[in-house]
Order: sequence, then C-alpha cells, then structure tokens
Amino acid sequence: MTTRRSLLLASALAAPAIAAAQTYRPEYKLSVVGNRPIPFAEGAFQWAELVTQRSGGRINVRVYPGSQLVGGDQTRELLAMRQGVIDMCVFSTINIAPQVREAGVFQLPFLMPDHRAFDALINGEVGRDIMQVMDGRDVVGLAFGENGFREISNSRRAIRTPADLRGLKIRFAAGAIFNDIFTGMGANPLQMSFADLQPALSSGAVDGQENPVNLFLAFRMDTLAQRHMTIWNYVNDALIFGVSKSVWNSFNAEDQALLRDCAREAAANNIRLARAGLGIPGTDDAALQELRRRNVEVTVLSVEEKRAFAQALRPVHERWASRIGTGLVQKAEAAIRALS
Repeated sequence: MTTRRSLLLASALAAPAIAAAQTYRPEYKLSVVGNRPIPFAEGAFQWAELVTQRSGGRINVRVYPGSQLVGGDQTRELLAMRQGVIDMCVFSTINIAPQVREAGVFQLPFLMPDHRAFDALINGEVGRDIMQVMDGRDVVGLAFGENGFREISNSRRAIRTPADLRGLKIRFAAGAIFNDIFTGMGANPLQMSFADLQPALSSGAVDGQENPVNLFLAFRMDTLAQRHMTIWNYVNDALIFGVSKSVWNSFNAEDQALLRDCAREAAANNIRLARAGLGIPGTDDAALQELRRRNVEVTVLSVEEKRAFAQALRPVHERWASRIGTGLVQKAEAAIRALS
C-alpha cells in the first residue's frame, strides 16, 4: 500500500536527478581553430561526438570550427570562455600563451628535440603545473593533445641555416616570442590569423609560414607557392582539451568523469593522427613522401644543423624563459635531460 511517507521518499530520491537534468543546456558550444580533416580539429569533433553519444544525448556538444564564435580570431578563445560565449574548447597553447605565460614553455625554440621530449612534458610535472594554472583561469583542463611539430615552408629557397631566413616574410599565428624568433634570424615576421594566411600566401604578401606537415597537406599549401619545406621541429604546439569551470561545476560527478574519459580518448586519437606519416618510430613517412610527390623540396635537418639554429636563438630562449617562469622551464629541461 502506498503511503504518504513512501511518496515523499520517492520524490526526494528522484529530485536530484530531475534537478540535474533541468540544469543541462540544450547545447554546449565547443570551439576549435581549424576544421576537419586536420588532426587538431578531428580531436575536437571526436570529443564532442563521444560525449554526445555516451551521454545518450543528455550532454549535446556541438563543434564550432574555424574559431567562428570569436570571429576567426583564435587568440580570443580563452577570454570568450571566461565570458561564457564558449563552453568547451580545444585550445592551442600558442594561442593562449599571451594570456597564460606558462603555456609558452612549448614555444621555447628547440627545447624539445623529438616526440619523446614532448610526451615527457605533457605527461609529467610540467603538464600538471600548466593544468593547475588553467584552473586558476576558470578552465578545467582534461587532457593534452598535439597539433604537431611546426615546420617551415616558403616560396623562395630551401632553409638549412639561420642565414637562409634573412629577408623572408614569415607569417606566425600569435605570441611575441615568434616575432623574436624570426627577427633573431633576420626574417620579417608578420602576425595574422589562419583565415588570412591562405590569401596572403597566394598573393605573395608573405613568403612563408610555419605549421605542422599535416596542416600543410590538408590545405594544399603547395598550390600557394610553397615550394620549399624544412623539417626542423623547432616547437611543438600542445593542445589543451578544456571546459569552462562554471560549466564543469554544473555537471554531476558521473558526467564529469564521462567528459574527462572522452577527452582523454579523443586526445590520444588526435596525437596518433598528428604523428602519422612523419617517419617517427611507429609510423611510415607517407606524409613526407606526399610532399615530394607534390613537387615540394623537403629539407630534413640533421642534429648538428638544428643545433646551429638553437645556438642562434639562445638569447631568445633565455629572455623568454624568465618570462614564462624559470622554475617551470628548469623542470622541462630536467625532464628532457632524463630521457638521455
């Protein structure tokens, strides 16, 4: 027999679930710079799809590619999240470093010699420190991904020494450190959004650019007069899969775990895609071969040739290490030395 007491108890037990469901929005906006098929954007789309599917549609995540929620200006994504315009984001550490100085550790030139070094940073104390900093900026960081080592291409000549950069107009995405890097080698750096890059290359307003190989291929930069590519691995752009802290706090513990698990899975897939075809251990060199098939001259620098660039840029490294945080940079250097 149903009693008033049993009805009240059942109602009390159901209330938290009903309340939680009522607080969930019809849509959560996820921002990312590019679009499919590049691995950077693929990570964002996979994260959204996994969350939507595994929550049974209770958490409906929609991706807004091309940084369209901030008018294409990828450097404004962090501010937009803090203002409530963006709920989730796959951030480039390059784009947030002007506001989060610690994220600039990934932009120190020639700090990371290879992917093992990159992994040591994102999976170690450096990565944990950066996630703590993000938490202080009202962002819950759930996983690190990878855009890839950034290589340099141009329309004029092969780049094998620092002197080869003299006089070249090189586009960079964001961050004063890149201005210092290219100025330090005698180039003429120009900051512009990715949306403006392609017409600038096509018109000759800039001679070259720096981006991962996968992005170069996806956007067919070989058709934009980019005939020379140097594989120099000067920086690797870490990605952060992040959620607005206010949005995160609106989810119950079970759904927070779901978001985190999905972010980690999508980030792992993103890293695998970012490294495909580059000839590193565990992959073939299909991407490099595709560059050559498109008549792009590919110059792969030796360890000694990279060292010449690192030495030329040592003043930039030292100046920026103090701005990023000497302690954090020392942790990064120690983690990389431990791999030897």
